[in-house]
Parts: sequence; structure tokens; C-alpha cells
Amino acid sequence: MPTGGGTARAAAPPPAGTEPPSCDAPPPEARHAVPRPAPTVPGLAGVAPHARQPGGVRQVVLDADGLALSGLLCEPVGPPRALVVAVHGGGMRAGYFHGQARPGLSLLELGARLGCTVLALDRPGYGRSAAALPNGLPVAEQTPLLRAALADFARRHPVGAGHFVLAHSFGGKLALSLAAHAHDGDGLLGVDISGCGRQYAPGAEDEVLHHRPAARRRHWGPLRLYPPGTFRHSAGTVAPMPEREAAELAAWPGMFDRLAPRVRVPVRFTFAEHELWWRRREPDLAALADAFTTAPRVLLEHQQDAGHNISLGWAARAYHLRALAFLEECLPPGA
Repeated sequence: MPTGGGTARAAAPPPAGTEPPSCDAPPPEARHAVPRPAPTVPGLAGVAPHARQPGGVRQVVLDADGLALSGLLCEPVGPPRALVVAVHGGGMRAGYFHGQARPGLSLLELGARLGCTVLALDRPGYGRSAAALPNGLPVAEQTPLLRAALADFARRHPVGAGHFVLAHSFGGKLALSLAAHAHDGDGLLGVDISGCGRQYAPGAEDEVLHHRPAARRRHWGPLRLYPPGTFRHSAGTVAPMPEREAAELAAWPGMFDRLAPRVRVPVRFTFAEHELWWRRREPDLAALADAFTTAPRVLLEHQQDAGHNISLGWAARAYHLRALAFLEECLPPGA
């Protein structure tokens, strides 16, 4: 896998597939798990002083042009080198990036230990904003809200050299939209995406076009890829996919082709070994990379021993380390 400048293309893994119309029910282990209620977060744009979670992770609420967006925040001991913005996929919440089934799986804790502030946000229509947006929003309407929330955060917190977006699945669509509409001076360093591609795999495409529920295996892959207790610990992370979000799933290939040429920062895509949502043969990956005509660098990578939900599996730490290594390459000299 090339790692230098220019476009890099991955070796062709087995065929596969993208994104759930709604989050499939967890395996039987999780069905009787009772999600623990999240602590109340007082006030707009505030940090709940007692809503602490393991590893110094705490809840935050940001002001997105008057809409309250909830999330999780973990800060380093000293000034941050950069801000990592983690954007979850469809049918999940910010806790996707704070896996608790085993020590070391949390992106938030790892990023903070490596000197970055990590902010995992609930996308519009999830978490605190779900009541205000019961039907959710399409990507185009989520984009300015995410930008406003990040501006609110930057007014009150140091962000180092800028922000780096790490996104999963449907969150990758929002990340590409944010990058495509970024302006000079926005401070966007790069984008790292897993579980999102350009064209749906044949089986997934059929499910999306006909609005059929996806098989559990498409979301998770073999259960051996996840530590025991994953589904119990993740019960509060799963959320319904809003209607307006689900309604535009079938339109994604066209949206991708419009957004990709406008992205002007480095981009990295990671496809899990057991990814079943996206087409990922060599010609498919070549077409994906070639669409980024103005990006200075495009990397396509393959994560061994992982399913669609990489950040909740045994491979989470390896993936997060590689993503943060990519951030290192996106930082300006001396940052």
C-alpha cells in the first residue's frame, strides 16, 4: 500500500458492501441489556460537570446555530496538537468511538493520550437533538450545523493546528460534505473514513433500493471480531436511524461523485476485511480514488480481522492508531 503523496490504491480484497437503512438489532446477548440513562446535561453549549465517564471522557453540548448537539469529549493533559472530530454512522451515537468492552478500544482515550483533543458528536437527529429533529436531516442540512458546532467549540477550547475529521459509515458522507464545502481558513487538516465507499455492493444495493432491513451480518460481520460484552456495553450507543436520513441512502453514489472533486484535503478510506456494504474490488477502488481530482492525497486501506463496525471490534485500536498516524502526516511541520 503506497503511503506517499498522490493517489494510493489498495490491493483488491474480496467483494463486499455500505450503510444500514436503520441499525439492525444487536445479537441475542444485547437484547436484554438495559441502556443506562445518560446524565442530564444542563444548559446549551455547556459541559456537564459531573457527567464523567471512564478515562476522563465527559459529555458536552454544543450550540449549532441554536440547535443543541450532544457529544463526548476527551482532552489531553497539555495544549492539544489538533482536534479530532469523530462522526458516527447511521443508527449509532457518539459512544461508538468510546468502546468499553475492553481497555484500549476507545478512540477518545487513545487520541487524548497522544496529545489530541477528541470530540465525538451526535449528528443532527441523534442524542440531544433527536427531540427537535425527530425525522432527522439529509446530509446537506447536517453540514452547516456540524460546521456551526465546531465553530462554537473552537471559540471556547484550544484546537491546536486545526481539526481532523474521523468518520464512520453514514458519518463519512457528512465528513465528505463538510470537506467539500470547506473554505480556506477553516482549519480542516484531513478526513479519515471507514465503512463508507462510493457504490453499494449488489446485495446491499438491493436492500437500500427496496427499503428492506439489512441482515445483521452486514452490519457486524462474524461475532468473533468483537470482544465479549460488546453488545451489552454498546446498548446505549444504538439509536434509530431518522427517516429523512434513511430516505437519501439510495442517492449516495451520485452525491459522492458531486462531492469528491471538491475535496481539497488529504483523504483516507479504510475497508474492513468483512465489509459487506460496499463494492471494493480493484476497479471500484480505482474509480473511488480517481473521483478526488483536487485532493492532494488519497489513501485506500484494508483492515484485517474487522467487520463494518471497526471501532467496536478487536481491530479498533489498530485502526485508530493508523488513523491517528494519518493525522500526523496531515499536520503542518512543527505542530
